[in-house]
This record gives sequence, structure tokens and C-alpha cells, in this order.
Amino acid sequence: MTVDKTNKRRNFIKQVGLTALGTIAASHAFAAPLSKVFDDGSAKTILFQGDSITDGGRSYDKDWNHIMGQSFPYLISGRLWFDHPDKQMMFLNRGISGHTVTDLQARWQKDTLDLKPDILNILVGVNDVYHVIHNISPNTTEQFKTDYDALLSQTKAALPDVKLVICEPFILPVGQVNNDLKRWQDEITPRQAVVKELAQKYNAVFIPLQSIFNAALKKAPADFWIWDGIHPMPAGHELIAREWVKAVKKNYGFPG
Repeated sequence: MTVDKTNKRRNFIKQVGLTALGTIAASHAFAAPLSKVFDDGSAKTILFQGDSITDGGRSYDKDWNHIMGQSFPYLISGRLWFDHPDKQMMFLNRGISGHTVTDLQARWQKDTLDLKPDILNILVGVNDVYHVIHNISPNTTEQFKTDYDALLSQTKAALPDVKLVICEPFILPVGQVNNDLKRWQDEITPRQAVVKELAQKYNAVFIPLQSIFNAALKKAPADFWIWDGIHPMPAGHELIAREWVKAVKKNYGFPG
């Protein structure tokens, strides 16, 4: 790597960090738009959106030791930053624990569109099922589809060149899910079909995590991959990260 490229990358990270740090809010850190500071247009911003599976216990302050959380976005960003130090990449995590599609809608402008990502990953849906099962919200599959469709339509209207990666929500028969397995399956299966349909509609890369986790059961039992039926174990997050890198490389040639 040349000195010029090294300096460009350092300046990029510095400028992005300073821009974002200057606009920290109590609940949503790093919400400012990111400036593309390179003349060659090669800088890439990769944003991960979703619920607790994406959140991964991330920090909401200036602490870069924890800013990506401990889940699959952390594994992906760490690996790609390490493997490609010459690339101009900025990874961001905006997952928030407990969020549904409706929750994403409420913060989409600030936490997604204003950040102008080049690649946007979305993993959401299991909390929509959780809310139905626990009588928190009566939202139907049709409402889930309407809300998710509106979210993607808004995204493509504001960011026509964004590359979408849509992950399928998933469960495994362990923990709270196994206690009421049929109901969980009955609620999540049609929502999984919706997510796949919307990925096709918006020409997104679709990562079929349910079948990926199902296949992993041939190697180890469910509680090796997911501890409560919803949240992955470390090996489960590694599984998602590997599939993500493989799919994005194949379909988008990223990071090159």
C-alpha cells in the first residue's frame, strides 16, 4: 500500500469519526451524514440495520472498542478491515435491541437515509413475531409486509444506487421458541416468505438464514448455534458473518 493511499484512508476514518462524533444524541450515536472525501469515489459505507441480533450489545457513545457490538457486524467489519486495509471502508451498526419493522420506520431517516450507505444490510422480523406471541402487538403478516415494503420503497427512492442485503429472520427449536414451537413456526414462516419476496422485488441479495441454520444442525445441536431459539451463540454469529461475506462478494464483488 502506498503512503498516499494510507494517508487517504486515515483521513477518511478521521473525518468520518469527527463528523459523526460531533452529532451524538443520547439514544443514537453517530447519526450525522458521512462525507465521501475521496475524489475517486471509491469510499464505501456499509450499514447494518435491525434488532438485537444486529445490535450485539454495541455502545452508543464514542467507544470504538465496542461501537460495532459483539455480533455478526463486528465479525464482518473486523475481518474485512483486517483483510483489506488498503480499501476505503466504513462499517456502521445501527441495530437496536427489541426493534420491529415499525420501529425501524420511526428512525429510518436519521439512522439510515441520512447516513447514505453504499451497502445496506437489514435483518428484522423475529421481534414482530415475538410481539404477536406475547400479545404485545397484533400486527399481522400483511401489516409486516406493508411496513417492510414501504421501508424499502423509501430507501430506493432516497438512495437509488444503494446495494441491499436482506437477511431472513430465523429461529431454532431451543429455549423459549421450543416451548411453543408450532406457534413460532406458524408466525415466522409467512414472514420469511414476505422477506424473500421483497428481496426479489427490490433486487436485493437475499441471505436465507433459516435454511443455513437448519443445515448447521447436521454439525451440532440447536443450542450450539442459538441459545434461546432467537439469539445466536458465538458460532451462530460466525455462521451469519461467513455467509454474508460470501454472498456479498459473489453478488456485489465487495470488497473486491
